[in-house]
Amino acid sequence: MTELLTRRKILTLAAVSTAAMALAAGSEAWSEDAPATQVPNAPGAKAPPSAGTVDEAKLLAPGTLKDMVMGKADAPVTIVEYASMTCPHCAHFATTTLPTIKEKYIDTGKAKLILREFPFDPRAAAAFMLARCAPEERYYPLVEVLFKQQEQWAGAANAEEPLLQISKLAGFTQESFKACLTNQKLLDDVNAVRERGANEFGVNATPTFFINGTRYSGALSVDEMSAIIDGLLK
Repeated sequence: MTELLTRRKILTLAAVSTAAMALAAGSEAWSEDAPATQVPNAPGAKAPPSAGTVDEAKLLAPGTLKDMVMGKADAPVTIVEYASMTCPHCAHFATTTLPTIKEKYIDTGKAKLILREFPFDPRAAAAFMLARCAPEERYYPLVEVLFKQQEQWAGAANAEEPLLQISKLAGFTQESFKACLTNQKLLDDVNAVRERGANEFGVNATPTFFINGTRYSGALSVDEMSAIIDGLLK
């Protein structure tokens, strides 16, 4: 059973700054990362060994939060990624592998991606909450910026200001920023997504991928993920 991230951990008790406790919590609680794969972008890379399978219908069943889908709903390959916003390997995947996978498979209708919350620390939970509070069309663009600028906020002495500035790019005001981070139901829902991933699908590190129900751990390279997807498209 993973430890729930409580509102007390996300928010300060001081009325002056409702997000300060989570955002100034320090960087000692960074995510438990799945190890990166050993041969990134090796030409002709084979599909890595899987870590088992899950019932795909159960995996794709609606949860407490709406799945945010990148790509066409009827794409034959479904990639479900459990990630933490403070996970360096997740950021590596988002910034180095995903753009090529998006171009090759997602934009061409061959695959779709569903990102699910698996925060290991209060800052990751806060970042996911902000992404969920953004308009749906800005969800993935905001996630992309949060990963690209991860070092600026995840390891900062006080993350409130850098997260606020990033959020403003998605249309947040200081008031809507703080309102989002005081949304107890949203925090509960983010926790529920994480608990479901851990309890029902065995997720215990990030990133963890389920590709058409088959599980893979670690920040897969372009060639490794391509080998998996190509094998499913044959």
